[in-house]
Amino acid sequence: MAKEFNVTAVCMPEIHYMVNIDERLRKVKAMVDAGKYFTINRARQYGKTTTLMALENYLQGDYYVVSMDFQTFDNVKFRDANSFSQAFAKSFLRILKRKGLENHAEAEEAVAQLQGNINDDNREFTLQELFEDFSDICAALDKPIVLMIDEVDSAANNQVFLDFLAQLRAGYIRRMVQPAFQSVILAGVYDVKNLKRKIRPEEEHKVNSPWNIAADFDVDMSLSKEGIAGMLEEYEADYHTGMDIDEMAGRLYDETSGYPFLVSRLCQLMDEKVSGEKGGKAEAWTLDGFEEAEKLLLSEKNTLFESLIGKVINYPELDKMLREHIFNGKGTAYVASNPVIDLAAMFGIIKKANGLVVPANRIFDTLLSDYYLSMSEMKNVEICDAALEDKNQFIDGGRLNMRLVMEKFAEHFTDLYAHMGKKFVEEEGRKYFLLYLRPIINGTGNYSMEALTRSRSRTDLMVYYRGEIFVIEMKIWRGEKYHESGEKQLLGYMEDYHQDTGYLVTFSFNKKKETGVRERQSGGKTLIEVLV
Repeated sequence: MAKEFNVTAVCMPEIHYMVNIDERLRKVKAMVDAGKYFTINRARQYGKTTTLMALENYLQGDYYVVSMDFQTFDNVKFRDANSFSQAFAKSFLRILKRKGLENHAEAEEAVAQLQGNINDDNREFTLQELFEDFSDICAALDKPIVLMIDEVDSAANNQVFLDFLAQLRAGYIRRMVQPAFQSVILAGVYDVKNLKRKIRPEEEHKVNSPWNIAADFDVDMSLSKEGIAGMLEEYEADYHTGMDIDEMAGRLYDETSGYPFLVSRLCQLMDEKVSGEKGGKAEAWTLDGFEEAEKLLLSEKNTLFESLIGKVINYPELDKMLREHIFNGKGTAYVASNPVIDLAAMFGIIKKANGLVVPANRIFDTLLSDYYLSMSEMKNVEICDAALEDKNQFIDGGRLNMRLVMEKFAEHFTDLYAHMGKKFVEEEGRKYFLLYLRPIINGTGNYSMEALTRSRSRTDLMVYYRGEIFVIEMKIWRGEKYHESGEKQLLGYMEDYHQDTGYLVTFSFNKKKETGVRERQSGGKTLIEVLV
């Protein structure tokens, strides 16, 4: 059976193209070997479940792995300690049976004790007794037990679950004198180390988490460029598309920062949809095909994007932070203790770059830009109407004339908004350039904001159109020295992207300025600047 790219449920190397995660598994196993209890908390569709399933197989030579999923526990199971203990014990025993351990001679008595507690309907089965039975089983077996629980978010606000964590903590503390699990791994979006006790008001004074023994989980679960290239090499061996693997892996990494779902989805779109539209896989695995896949991705509804926009809507402070960052280049210091920043990082929406908050990847940056630009208050601005009227003149022989785009933008912006004053230009100038550009390239091209180097007064923009790349820098005029610094930054980008021509949009408040387009050479490269 031919392999395919997968973005739903678990990825399996036997049937799916996927990045080799052996190094990740090795690092996690080192934590298990050290007896760590920890959480794998990452954003949605970040490969947590795939990692757990691969880890179960990876550990089985040295450990007995008991792997559960709290999504299979309905609300009734969390009704009280007895219901939870019964349900958890039954799942535990079923897993032991599948592994052939139920009849393990040394553990038979301990397993029978646990089974007896489940069968006794005339008494409460407490969490304490549950863990005492677990301790006896751990002591009897010939290999340590590793407990893994996926989707712990489904129980995160339940008091029974918090009490369960407290029992895990107690077992961890006493493990030198009373046998316990070798390691406990909980997986979910939320970091349960920081759970707030919401169930019992009288316990609000407690500041210690019942999971405060958990070790930090610093294993990088994003996909590297090298890892992506390895996956593409396997695909190329099957289909011989002739793609430039290094270039394609670089583009995939640059646009996604290694976010697993985004990498897999872009590959899936090129393999399944773009190849059909362009008449073959060879045509799909090109820069032009990649741009088409990226447009398809950004235009679709999926649970990841819906979740991201939902968080922006529900958290006004996050909304303001991201909006100002994208359009004004305003940097917000990354302070982990800020609850909004901490939450957004946990959800995978933002990351830390040069000490500042930035969107987690270019795909998210563009998605948010498109979202803000499409808001109702922006739909009918005059600059959009001007772009639609001008649109046909910018394409010559299928190529985008970026110089003319900038020239016409300068004309319209000066006519429409020159009277609005300095504050308007500083806050809205960059946004209005995007509002003008977007209708022109929409349907054929795409753009992304360069998050890693954006500062308070400079925004870098990458425009992709039918395989061509346009490197654009937008900035506020703050004197000749700063202007030279901006040119140097642009030249660096042009070098990185192997471009001989770069573009600058400069918003100036100098009354003696000469608006319009000027072209000059620098370091053997052409700089085209429009002064507004």
